[in-house]
Amino acid sequence: MKLSQYPIKTLKEDPKEADAVSHKLMLRAGFIRPLASGLYIYLPPMWRVLRKAEQIVREEMDKAGAIELRMPILSPRELWDQTGRFEDYTRGNNLFYLQDRRGVQLVLAPTHEEIITSLVANEVRSYKDLPVNFYHFSPKFRDEARPRGGLNRTREFPMKDAYSFDVDEAGLNASYEAMRLAYIRAFKRCGLEFLTIDADPGAIGGTGSQEFMVRSESGEDSVITCDTCNYAANIETAISKLATPSQDERLKDSHIEHTPNVKTVDQLVELFHLPASQMVKTILYEVWLKGSKEPEVIAVLMRGDFDINEVKLGKVASKMFNRPLAEMAIARPEVVIEKTNAQVGFAGPIGLEGVKIVADESVRPLKNFLCGANKTDYHVLDVKIGRDFAEPKFADLRNAVEGDGCSRCQNGKIRVTKGIELGHIFKLGTKYSRRPTPDDPTGLSATYLDKDGKEREIVMGCYGIGITRITTSAIELYHDKYGMIWPITIAPWHVVIVLANSIDSQQLEVGTKLYQELNQAGVETVLDNREERIGFKLNDADLIGYPYKLIVGKSLKDGVVELKSRKTGEVILLPTDEAIEKIKELVQKEFAKANQVE
Repeated sequence: MKLSQYPIKTLKEDPKEADAVSHKLMLRAGFIRPLASGLYIYLPPMWRVLRKAEQIVREEMDKAGAIELRMPILSPRELWDQTGRFEDYTRGNNLFYLQDRRGVQLVLAPTHEEIITSLVANEVRSYKDLPVNFYHFSPKFRDEARPRGGLNRTREFPMKDAYSFDVDEAGLNASYEAMRLAYIRAFKRCGLEFLTIDADPGAIGGTGSQEFMVRSESGEDSVITCDTCNYAANIETAISKLATPSQDERLKDSHIEHTPNVKTVDQLVELFHLPASQMVKTILYEVWLKGSKEPEVIAVLMRGDFDINEVKLGKVASKMFNRPLAEMAIARPEVVIEKTNAQVGFAGPIGLEGVKIVADESVRPLKNFLCGANKTDYHVLDVKIGRDFAEPKFADLRNAVEGDGCSRCQNGKIRVTKGIELGHIFKLGTKYSRRPTPDDPTGLSATYLDKDGKEREIVMGCYGIGITRITTSAIELYHDKYGMIWPITIAPWHVVIVLANSIDSQQLEVGTKLYQELNQAGVETVLDNREERIGFKLNDADLIGYPYKLIVGKSLKDGVVELKSRKTGEVILLPTDEAIEKIKELVQKEFAKANQVE
């Protein structure tokens, strides 16, 4: 590409709407342009990066034995009703769906479990047809309430998703491991530094999952790691060791205290001069179970200095009612008043009736603690579990915090950092392939006949990669104050030739010749022949992050051109007649190194 023939310009200043480093740089460098909230146009440089990342992923999927196909973006609502996910997604208000001219409702797919399972249910008959793994690349659609982070959270995004089908759990484990290794190879080839962490399956479901995360302050996820061992998990699933403050073992009588307008833990700390760790907050949740029209209410007891992990709570709530969970939310004020006979901020476990109570493990060892009195403007001091209220069910319900002990090793301490999710792999089991029953009518009946002719449910896995997440993660990892620094394997172009003076006939002739010959040699090259100042063009080159700049300028009178590495800053003077072979050699070496993955 010749930049004199390319109309889209770079920007000098960071756009005000950009909140992440990658978002700012992609807008400034002319990689993307916003169309509407959560919708972006991928301009030519970005599209080239996305295609390269996609091709690397495709090659690794093929090597792992997966088979590429293409599924429609539109799918009939009927499929989503069969699995119960239409209700789940619409309850969360993040599903796009529409109606055709015949009145049939169609879903713009946020994911493709229903579609691929229906295909396999119709095609697979025997154990001899298994295992099989299908994958595809397609846009996905999610009606995000607050799109943010540039391309990290949008309403339309490109994704690779794969689905494995096996005869049993052992087969699923083998398929899952093959995908895990394929993901590691793909991300390494893209030049990324990442973590593989334990994760929650979320709306996809299943029995186990792992995420591939890149550490970044622009990330939305909290990543828990140990400073001593290799433990790593998403905060939604992380377990840590808790240190309990020393307790006053003297038996004290509980007593009620007047606390007008004092509702928060911070206010109570100031009023009573008690640490938050010696308080128990009671928070009511409304829980909608699948198929139910009215919510159940549960009360959660949490130590005052900790936060509730709603993913963990959701799993516990599902077990408490022995039914799948559809949705959960902090109880509305009118529900709190109805259940506690008090305004919000004064709930407590003493005398609380008509709701199930569950307490975090941090509450179990506490003695003589403070909690709400279920009476507006009152709290209770010196409360003891088992005496003042019945011992509740205990569970791990809190978020791990910086400095907690590691649950895996003896001496490690927990670190909490932000991260961007690159990919997510799941063991689905028979969540989608199951045969419906009167007790649970969800399922798509994807079955096979085993060696004995018995019908069995196919065991599934699911494996997703956000292609735009690869590109944003690369920018977050590799940039400086001047701009982006692309890994060679996914860089939009390998080299930019910068003419110091585009109206100098010799520079234009030599630069154009180098541009043509480098592209012919397989080195993707851009020619910056714009009639702009040399400083302006060099700044643009650094902003866009080409791995190499080849400057054709004053040194041409000596028969040499200047090659500069964006990554290292190293400058090499090359005779013009040797430049093609030298640059080709450098680029090939970088590719060879990037592709040497285990």
